[in-house]
Amino acid sequence: MRIAAQEKKLPRVGVLTSSAMNQALREAFLRGMREHGYVEGRNVMLEWRAADGQAERANALAAELVKLKVNVIVAMLTPAVQAARKATRTIPIVMAGVGDPLGTGLVSSLAKPGGNVTGVSASSAEASGKRIGLLRELVPGLKRLGILINGSDPFSRPFVEEARDPAKRAGIELHVVDVRQPAQVDPAFAGMKKAGVGAVLVQGVLLIAPKQVADDALRHRLPAASAMRQFAQAGGLMSYGADFQNLVRSSAAYVDKILKGANPAELPVEQPTRFEFVINRRTAGQLGLAIPPALLVRADEVID
Repeated sequence: MRIAAQEKKLPRVGVLTSSAMNQALREAFLRGMREHGYVEGRNVMLEWRAADGQAERANALAAELVKLKVNVIVAMLTPAVQAARKATRTIPIVMAGVGDPLGTGLVSSLAKPGGNVTGVSASSAEASGKRIGLLRELVPGLKRLGILINGSDPFSRPFVEEARDPAKRAGIELHVVDVRQPAQVDPAFAGMKKAGVGAVLVQGVLLIAPKQVADDALRHRLPAASAMRQFAQAGGLMSYGADFQNLVRSSAAYVDKILKGANPAELPVEQPTRFEFVINRRTAGQLGLAIPPALLVRADEVID
């Protein structure tokens, strides 16, 4: 009884991801919490929930966390934040690695969010331009760029919009394709190849296994890039984006402030300051692409 009473008094934090809850993400958040003096089961209770790419499940899990009367909800990825926000407008929600919180309407402004949502953003508009620039260096003469999105994710719209201006300045035409099921990925690449696409930008989180997307891109001999390091590690040509595990770790700082009384409406949204560039040299070789030496020097990681 004493243990149960003690647990009841501990602050309770819900951790919700719209993808799978892999060990790396779990450990990243636990590491961040330890940095602020929190140890699971000792001075904080953590409720872990994963929707595994299912929107309705994310909604149900968010509602479940609200019923548990958690003090804070940490939501990883845009669909999870959207589900949490749908479930409550009073419990503080901490974003962990959300693509564009302003463009998706999750906050009123980055400096002063204004509601019950704040946290860590995963990208900036400049990152899209950088990815396009890197692809142009890897794929000389690129004139038509495919963009592979999951239209059910609210981040898909700003993801496409952020690419429009840099593509226009480079004289590149965009070809947008929406996939929502694993079986749609291979036909999507086949269609892009037929349409004359020379390379593809893949939305960071498609909620489809990165290896399948990378394998299908390679099968159709299409150079593909993403914001997520896991994509290049799974066989994609390259990735350029913020370190997602580090963003999850950083979200713990917001949890700490909120548990100590801070108002999420007044806590500015943090944007990443460091981006990682990863090239898969093995994939480049299979595609017959020569990687400029200067590009290899700039890479944070080269996969052979």
